[in-house]
Amino acid sequence: MNRRHFISRTSVVTAAALAAPQVLPSRLLGQSSPSNQITLGFIGMGLQGSGRNLRGFQSVPVSRVVAVCDCDRSKLPNAKEIVDKQNGDKDCDVYQDFREILARDDIDAVVISTPDHWHVPMSLMALEAGKHVFCEKPSLTITEGQDLVEAVNRSDKVFQWGIEDRSLIKYWLLTGLARTGAIGEVTYVHCGLPRKPIHWKQEAPEPIPEDLDWNLWLGPAPAADFTQSVRHPQRWRQHYNYSGGSLADWGSHLCDSAQVGIGMDESGPVEISGTAETIPRDRYVTAANGYDLDFKYSNGATINVANGDIKLRFEGTEGWVQCTDWNGKLEASDRNLLRNKTLGEHPEYWPRPKLEWPNFLDKIKDPDSKLTYGVEAGHHLANMLHLGNIALEEGTTVNWDPDSETFTRNNFRMQDSKYYARESRDWTRGL
Repeated sequence: MNRRHFISRTSVVTAAALAAPQVLPSRLLGQSSPSNQITLGFIGMGLQGSGRNLRGFQSVPVSRVVAVCDCDRSKLPNAKEIVDKQNGDKDCDVYQDFREILARDDIDAVVISTPDHWHVPMSLMALEAGKHVFCEKPSLTITEGQDLVEAVNRSDKVFQWGIEDRSLIKYWLLTGLARTGAIGEVTYVHCGLPRKPIHWKQEAPEPIPEDLDWNLWLGPAPAADFTQSVRHPQRWRQHYNYSGGSLADWGSHLCDSAQVGIGMDESGPVEISGTAETIPRDRYVTAANGYDLDFKYSNGATINVANGDIKLRFEGTEGWVQCTDWNGKLEASDRNLLRNKTLGEHPEYWPRPKLEWPNFLDKIKDPDSKLTYGVEAGHHLANMLHLGNIALEEGTTVNWDPDSETFTRNNFRMQDSKYYARESRDWTRGL
């Protein structure tokens, strides 16, 4: 069944009538008043969903979480408890099937914190259901990202990718120094990404737990036997059916700042090449590991992305700046660079934006406000990472036109790459 039209086949959930209180408590006034709030439904209640995103949105007074959902029911009690404690009631609804959230007319926006292979299909269904969408990064393939950009541009809804780096002061400062010429012309950027384990071996199938809808977890991915460990984030991230490895995960952070710093965040690389270690055939892991990639850009800059220590380093003709570890120690060829007070005078300067949660809600309230990570920003970033995986998978140099989003060489071979496009299975069978 076409995923774009599946939502029209779902049942509409009837909202219960609310009785007006005689005396309005203070929490119902001002920004927290029901008429001023944006109601949210959360889909995917793992570490990112129940931890970072749930608590992040709850910190913004204008938001109110009314429902949580996960195909693994064991994750729902804790999520509901967090929401009910914040709201001061017991009214948070729980669902195992995300389509029940999409069918609710009283939910304004959804927050998607699922594995990567669900990001775009679920976002497309949410947009069709008339919801604003906040979705974790990245897309799974280049063509999926193209579909999402088209869908968002056709809609009147807000879409925001869940990435925070442009709002973090250290990365904002580094990219500002690079963009404004404080270290001269930037010709080389190094992104050090963590090396992920590949020791996991293929496991024998296990019985599916009663609290898990395994068919929903797989969704558009190929059919697969269940094993307990596949649900661990560091395991599914290393399999191309569900993600693109550490390159797509960590790269969504540091590589974005790298492209922003060289002024190519609205474009992309034109030549990609690199190497990766060979993974033993008996391993569960299929995503690249032990890689060293060079992304070359039309402005002459090169971004190197390699497994190793976590680091973002900009090298210019007049100096260098870097951040070691994740959001860690700032260093520079001249410490005075880090005390730069003239960034705001440069035409390439842009003020540090809000974190992604208030930024998303502000855009819903004020359509004229600016999104930090709109659909096209995240798509340009994901393209870079998918192209890196394609170069490693094919073992060849990839030539790319970022404007037309087409391969300029080896077209026929590349079109078959699993990081370019994948066929979805009929995951709705039996539901």
